[in-house]
Amino acid sequence: MTPEKIVFIIALILVITSLATTLFFKLPKKLKHDSFVEKWRALQSRCASKDQWKQAIIEADDLLALALKKKKIKGATTGEKLVAAQKLFTDHDGVWFGHKLRTKIDSGGDEIVLKKEEVKKALMGIGQGLRDIGALK
Repeated sequence: MTPEKIVFIIALILVITSLATTLFFKLPKKLKHDSFVEKWRALQSRCASKDQWKQAIIEADDLLALALKKKKIKGATTGEKLVAAQKLFTDHDGVWFGHKLRTKIDSGGDEIVLKKEEVKKALMGIGQGLRDIGALK
């Protein structure tokens, strides 16, 4: 074998290895349902107490953000990731309602008074979004 062929083979192996590694790390991860289901049930249990509704909304939005991150949806913020993933959601408006309610809670703090209907709508929207991207069954 000539030195040129050896260099070519080594270069080819390096290129293939580099491409395989890049593709492997860019593929979306399969989400672990058990972890998401456990967290979802925990936040749902908060809904029994009206004073825990805000925390339930925050945790639901955080869970959605985590799922989007693990699915490698592009975006610097949860809002940007929701825009990038909008075609994946069957209830895009419901997901956005939940995220906007969380933002409202973050900006308004204790002054925000939640209604049962809006908490239900937000959690249903986020829950459907989690099912749509494979985090919940």
